[in-house]
Amino acid sequence: MIKTVFFGTPEFAKEFLATLHADEVFSIKGVVCQPDKPVGRKKILTAPETKIFSQENDIAVFQPDNLRTSNIAEELKKLEADLFVIIAYGKIIPQEVLDIPKLGTVNVHPSLLPKYRGPSPIQSTILNEESETAVSIMLVDDKMDHGPILSQQKMKIGNDETSTSLRAKAAKTGAPLLIDTIKKYVADKVKPQEQDHEQATFCKMLTKADGKINWNQPADAIYAQFRALIEWPGVFTIWKRNETKTTIKIHDLQISDKSLAPGLAQIEENRLFIGTKTKVIEVLELQPQNSSKMSATAFIQGHKDLNNTILG
Repeated sequence: MIKTVFFGTPEFAKEFLATLHADEVFSIKGVVCQPDKPVGRKKILTAPETKIFSQENDIAVFQPDNLRTSNIAEELKKLEADLFVIIAYGKIIPQEVLDIPKLGTVNVHPSLLPKYRGPSPIQSTILNEESETAVSIMLVDDKMDHGPILSQQKMKIGNDETSTSLRAKAAKTGAPLLIDTIKKYVADKVKPQEQDHEQATFCKMLTKADGKINWNQPADAIYAQFRALIEWPGVFTIWKRNETKTTIKIHDLQISDKSLAPGLAQIEENRLFIGTKTKVIEVLELQPQNSSKMSATAFIQGHKDLNNTILG
């Protein structure tokens, strides 16, 4: 049995945790995840998916606010784990914790390392209109996504791929790869390969501002932005109406072969088109600030003055 402690928080991490737990070679001694957080308009305190799974399967759960100031290192030492596995935990793990397991710490990163080291690899590959990515299984060292690679499996990125679908693809590909890789690593059948650090690229933590559409970009780039940020923060544009600025979030769109000046909104037969540097974006579903999501057709009925205005 490989005694394992798992670090991970969201649904994506839970898929890997469930796969590890189901394999008879692994004994999950504990799960470390972020604290419960308020969710939704009513701010209901909600447990992470990995915590819910752990409680359902009688696995010890640890939710420290801060790994550096808590006594988590001492608690984890008591578990006498052979291996730590980290997947989308969401916080920096101090070296004194990483040094605890006998066999080291393994991380799963959904990018073709050394490309897209950092916190938003799935979104960044789509934003940059890449045609392929990968799931990388690596040993953790003292730098971000810097450690030697144990295995990689490439994945194609479809023309209409969203961050949601690519994340699901990464979990489906990565979970069995993780199991296979760890077993080979423990049996000394796989050798860690140093990354080519000179080829490294980095992605950033996303903010709400990243969702603002620049209509001077090509239509394909805006469509990629929409697909990459569909979960959060979404994409939006600003309509300056008289002296009031209204934020309009766009929930669905498609590329049209029409031609309009960048940012120019045009209404035709109850359809909303916006110009870009190249082709035109047709908005299918949107949400003005302080309103509900609606079809573009429904929005147009009360906002015909949007026609021939410049959005920004």
